[in-house]
Amino acid sequence: MKTYLEKFILPTQDGEEASLSRDFNDYKLLEISTPYPYGIFGWKEFSEIDFAPITIFYGGNGSGKSTLLNVMTEVLKIRRIAPRNDSEIFSEYCNLCKVKTGWDEDYDIPLNVPSGSALLTSDDVFEYMLASRMHNSELDEEYKKAYEYYICVGRAGNSCSSVQDCFGIEDYEEQRKIVLALKRSHSARVFAEKVIGKKVKPNSNGETAIDFFNKKIKDGKLYLLDEPENSLSPKLQLELIKILGESVRYCDCQFIIATHSPLLLSMEGAKIYDLDTTPVDVKKWYELENVKIYFEHFYKNRNLFNKK
Repeated sequence: MKTYLEKFILPTQDGEEASLSRDFNDYKLLEISTPYPYGIFGWKEFSEIDFAPITIFYGGNGSGKSTLLNVMTEVLKIRRIAPRNDSEIFSEYCNLCKVKTGWDEDYDIPLNVPSGSALLTSDDVFEYMLASRMHNSELDEEYKKAYEYYICVGRAGNSCSSVQDCFGIEDYEEQRKIVLALKRSHSARVFAEKVIGKKVKPNSNGETAIDFFNKKIKDGKLYLLDEPENSLSPKLQLELIKILGESVRYCDCQFIIATHSPLLLSMEGAKIYDLDTTPVDVKKWYELENVKIYFEHFYKNRNLFNKK
């Protein structure tokens, strides 16, 4: 199992204060709308992060787990799709951070963060869902043309309007493809699929989200995942856990995840930082507040599960 990123060092509270006093005088600080991300991690005494093949940042809303992924993405210069939360001095904060990459014990050489590594957020998943729906919506109009042409030719033979008139295609090879598809098709649906292409199989949001992770996660990469459980039912969260576990064991991936999902937190071998504590500390999944709340709720109602 690979650990491309071994250590990430954040500025201490003293380091943050020194940076603000050194780089920004009082006048400039008054003009800055927010000191974000200064003042989040220093006072939590959270400065050194050691990573495992799967590392999780746990915490409630406002704990800083998404901010931490944003900072790491900027410092590591890895790919992102969704825009980050930003401020005038975000980059200055990132310049104070330091990185130590891992070591490949098989070849006795240092590891680098692989090209193609990425931050994947819940916003990216939602965009993927919308794109799938838009793809089918756009195809619906093209299918309508194909159906109308198929019916028209079936009733009127070659006297019907030309392929070019119907589809607006001037290229001879494209017109030829449509004519051949018409000759070989047994139904309007088959004809439309050959001419236009197949629609994306309509799935639930959760199924589409799983499809997103299956397609985006490639071998030998570092991935930062921001609340990947969004849109996933408990059953599909277990499917995601399987994808992540296999990607680590067999495909040389490393994952750094921000989540408060009890199921993801229970992943075997995951190293968990509890951002709700000061100082931030490493915890077992069953020691975390969220997990205890679920346990206490179900334990209180355990008699309901024991009914035959």
